[in-house]
Amino acid sequence: MLDYIPRILEGALLTVAVSLLSLAVSIVLGLLGASAKLSGHPVLSALATVYTTVVRGVPELVLMLLVFYGGTIGLTHLLETLGHTEAVDINPFVAGVGTIGFIYGAYMTETFRGAILAIPRGQMEAAWAFGMGRLQTFIRITLPQMVRYALPGFTNNWLVLIKSTALVSLIGLQDMTYLAKQASAATREPIFFFVFVAGLFLVYTSISLRALRWLNERFSLGVRRVSSWQG
Repeated sequence: MLDYIPRILEGALLTVAVSLLSLAVSIVLGLLGASAKLSGHPVLSALATVYTTVVRGVPELVLMLLVFYGGTIGLTHLLETLGHTEAVDINPFVAGVGTIGFIYGAYMTETFRGAILAIPRGQMEAAWAFGMGRLQTFIRITLPQMVRYALPGFTNNWLVLIKSTALVSLIGLQDMTYLAKQASAATREPIFFFVFVAGLFLVYTSISLRALRWLNERFSLGVRRVSSWQG
């Protein structure tokens, strides 16, 4: 059984790559979605609302299969229309990262929107009054405070996102869950391999929690000092 461990550990590195890239996609989509919802523009706000509503209402597995199989069928029909007869296959890694990032972008949208709303608007108005542009105001005024307000929700989303990467095994990506399933089928020892994978996920989430708690403490230093001084 131990012969399969090195391969599962290789798959564990792939799981980390999928997690981090999906997180990057979700952060970008979350910032765009939050900006759209807070823009006051009816069309942008409506599109962002539809995005978050649909994603939060459809199971992740269904979205994963829709993107992987539906995307393949759609691209094939499009190429046939253009006169190409070659079969098209969507890369499982790209499909997995794109789908997980798309899903958690909706949750990040609500997290970032709530964090921005928690910042007193007077601070942004003051920055505009001093001649700062909207982008400069966001980078220098809004973003540092938004991080502190968003971290609790961001932490929850990240922890769930890591565990959701196990879904990519269903579309053929050879992550640690996929390889553990293969090993358990070959050796008929499913408990050993799946407990091992569960332990790896636990290590990932534990390290993430420690890192994000440290980050939260860093961004809360000034707030805590003021609170203790007032007490």
